Amino acid sequence: MLNDGLMIQGTTSDAGKSILVAGLCRVLYRQGIAVAPFKPQNMALNSAVTPCGGEIGRAQALQAAACHLPLSTDFNPVLLKPSSDQTSQVIIHGQAVSQLEASRFGSIKELAFDKVLESYYRLQAQYDVVLVEGAGSPAEVNLRARDIANMGFAEAVNCPVVLVSDIDRGGVFAHLVGTYDLLSKNEQALTKGFIINKFRGALSLLQSGLDWLENYRQKPIFGVVPFIPELKLEAEDAVATEQNRGHRIVIKVPVFNRISNHTDFDPLRWHPDVDLQFVARGQPLTNADLIILPGSKNVRAEAKLLVEQGWDRDIKRHLRFGGKVVGICGGFQLLGQTINDPDGVESSAGNSKGLELLAIDTVLKPQKQLKQVNGQFQLGSVSGSISGYEIHCGITDTTRESNYFATIHDQNGTEYQDGVVSDCQQIIGTYLHGLFEHSATLSAILSWVDGTSIVAQDWQTIREQELDRLADCLQTHLNIDALMALTAR
Repeated sequence: MLNDGLMIQGTTSDAGKSILVAGLCRVLYRQGIAVAPFKPQNMALNSAVTPCGGEIGRAQALQAAACHLPLSTDFNPVLLKPSSDQTSQVIIHGQAVSQLEASRFGSIKELAFDKVLESYYRLQAQYDVVLVEGAGSPAEVNLRARDIANMGFAEAVNCPVVLVSDIDRGGVFAHLVGTYDLLSKNEQALTKGFIINKFRGALSLLQSGLDWLENYRQKPIFGVVPFIPELKLEAEDAVATEQNRGHRIVIKVPVFNRISNHTDFDPLRWHPDVDLQFVARGQPLTNADLIILPGSKNVRAEAKLLVEQGWDRDIKRHLRFGGKVVGICGGFQLLGQTINDPDGVESSAGNSKGLELLAIDTVLKPQKQLKQVNGQFQLGSVSGSISGYEIHCGITDTTRESNYFATIHDQNGTEYQDGVVSDCQQIIGTYLHGLFEHSATLSAILSWVDGTSIVAQDWQTIREQELDRLADCLQTHLNIDALMALTAR
């Protein structure tokens, strides 16, 4: 019986671990195997909310969707959310427990490893297979002593490991061999073989290298996964730029220093009528139909960034010429008069001025709001169903504004009003992440921007299609039976 785990580790960050685990989850699910995803420790600003009001990495939410499972904090028991280059919020079993200075990152093992093992053993008891995703690279020798994300976890539970590397980066054999050689003898014994990811071209051109690697390290290559163009699945953390480029609506999103949940914009990136552009520092927010201010883990720092980059002037000029603006979560807070952080929740305590485009004020509180919601939005004469999730520390006073954006219910059945639509009907502010994933909301917002009727497909349907496309590819190019044999020990 399949009753063990299999861990996918990478030679580097963004080697394809998250997507590979998601695809394998869907492969096993289609075979009728009870499978669950697991990532011991994640460092990411893209996150999702579980039905119980916990917070996990967005990649594990995608992997759970591949298994058709409701979200659970056990899928990602430790999540680190950087608020600066030196500090991260520590989330254990879905709840924020502390702020950790970079100099103390090594203490995460004492703080959280027991919780990691609790979650893993719970999943192992419930499912036939647990597919485990590593973090970064196992070859970070400076982190080995206190590692809980890669080999530190694998050794603790005696979990077999497969090492994946992205050939699109170049130097794939050096990455694989170098990583393997930096492992201890026991870690090498746990490493059962390799996968090469994102290959372009004729496999025959790579074959001599594959033969050399298998002979040199006496470990099998479980397959070579081709590059999959236009794969419409969420990135774990890095801002993804591949997209369809429509020409009807130009949307610009400033890339904040601590931008969070930029996966909100995936339905826009792939809409055939949309040209979505992430705007880096030093570039203007001009010549857009819509500007979206995204979420952030450090909103007051982003208020300063808006002024430093001249983006505040660009946004106000954009509105004077009839453009539209949407602020989501932290972006919503930035549209207001003030953002006050009296307890130093996100950075040092203090008060910052917002863009002063909406008559709202925000106070950051230590207790984070984590909610799954659904309800009805109202945008001018257009209304419809809406759903999404909230992840924020801010409490925003909107009583001086006359138009709310949505009436919603959270997972506990509490009804309340979310967000603001400005009197001029040019600005929307909302706390709801995921609002573009649903066709009614996305169609209404794009039509609001363009002034004509625009139809959008439901993103959940697209995600399902893409997960199946990914699974089809993996079944064709990986030795699934050999991989699953590693779990039956």
